[in-house]
Amino acid sequence: MIRAFALADGRLKPADVQSDAPVWWDLLDPTRAEETDLEARLGIELPTRDEMQEIEISSRLYFEDGAAYLTALVLSHTDSDDAVIAPITFILKDGRLVTIRYSEPRAFTFFPQRAEKTALGLADGVAVLLGLIEAIVDRVADVLERTGREVDAISRGIFGQQGAEGRRGSNYKTTLETIGRKGDLTSNIRDSLATLERLLAFLGPKLGPAQAEAQEHLRALVADVRSLSDHADFISQKITFLLDATLGLINIEQSAIIKIFSVAAVVFLPPTLVASIYGMNFEFMPELSWRYGYPFAIGLMILSAVLPWLYFKRRGWL
Repeated sequence: MIRAFALADGRLKPADVQSDAPVWWDLLDPTRAEETDLEARLGIELPTRDEMQEIEISSRLYFEDGAAYLTALVLSHTDSDDAVIAPITFILKDGRLVTIRYSEPRAFTFFPQRAEKTALGLADGVAVLLGLIEAIVDRVADVLERTGREVDAISRGIFGQQGAEGRRGSNYKTTLETIGRKGDLTSNIRDSLATLERLLAFLGPKLGPAQAEAQEHLRALVADVRSLSDHADFISQKITFLLDATLGLINIEQSAIIKIFSVAAVVFLPPTLVASIYGMNFEFMPELSWRYGYPFAIGLMILSAVLPWLYFKRRGWL
């Protein structure tokens, strides 16, 4: 699918894909026929999906035939922890922008709607690109803020008073799964911000002196991306701490359970020894015909169990 947008009084408006009016062509899961037609009309070569997924910087950021090819990893489906990170390529040539994507980030829906209703002062494809990246960064900031709140809630559940009181019955498996999902999401956010920062750093020197407003906008975006990267690093460190703390609590609980079984084994060992002695079927046993032999054996077993328990209690092992 191809969408096209033209400029009118600093705003975006839908345009005919086949006309020369568009300043931005947005390709979503394009067919080969759509790619071939656009390549012929704009005189550029569109990268394939496999080429967009290359990890080398030289394959993501480069100039070719007067066009700038900029590829970044962008998050989509960010309403849940199952966010998808996929490459999106931005192509700038002669003041026009082409985007190629195989995912549906919300920024590509919200930004055209906002730019159509509000005059953002868009003058060319560079301004559209920076406005689009700003929308992507804003969305990342929202996701990061939500993730931070959820991580704080996990922390309160682990270390709070309610968490301490109900720790024995807590579901550590669920907690670990939640922490793991937050860790994956934060890692994807950091990867996306890193590629966006490299994209902006690559684009900055290519803006001419006449594009002072675009340069100022770009510097503001770089500052925002770096700030979000620092915040993502902080959340990532907190997630690692919570993971270590949860594993530590699991070990403590397991140790407490093992201690209980160990103490129980030691407490019942002497009574078992007494019962074993008096359970032997020898013909000649001194207490065999003793009137008080049975209560004596029972009392001896109880006493041999109570004394170790009192000793452990006094030492604070229970």
